[in-house]
Amino acid sequence: MQALPTPLMAAVNHLLAQAAWAREKLAPFAGHAAQIKLPPFEAAFLIGEDGHILAPAAEAELEVSISLPATTPLLALQGKDAVMRAARIEGSAEFAETLGFVIRNLRWDAEEDLSTVIGDIAAHRIVAGTRELAAWQQQAAQNFAENFAEYFTEEQPLIARRDAIADFSADIDRLRDDVARLEKRLQRLA
Repeated sequence: MQALPTPLMAAVNHLLAQAAWAREKLAPFAGHAAQIKLPPFEAAFLIGEDGHILAPAAEAELEVSISLPATTPLLALQGKDAVMRAARIEGSAEFAETLGFVIRNLRWDAEEDLSTVIGDIAAHRIVAGTRELAAWQQQAAQNFAENFAEYFTEEQPLIARRDAIADFSADIDRLRDDVARLEKRLQRLA
């Protein structure tokens, strides 16, 4: 059984070190092993006594398997929730639920890490500025998508509007019903 790569394990343990609540939730599962499958890779980890993750022993029995689709890197662009919806978790229900909860809610406190290098005020301003920039970029992308859709539905109709599709579908249904009624009348006449 292959362990998680050391840099990934170190990063997850760093996040766990910042979140006492997560370590407290994982600590009751000390000694339990889980496996993550992301084709073509498979890696396992073990929960330590203090709630951190460790490399599993060769004889460790897997209690939970988390299978991710090959499209996970693309889903990650949509956010952690999209990845979690696509994940398939099998095994011990209680352990799986706890892992899922920790994964969904674990966040990196970038401001805390930056403050040790550049100070509290500068770290706060950098993180706040980064959040504002990310929000602006997200809003700009959403506005672009909405304008693109409006242009191609209203001004250069290459894309049909939903209400036009619904109307067309209703017309087709009416036509089908009318043809069926006409066929029955013709059968009665014959």
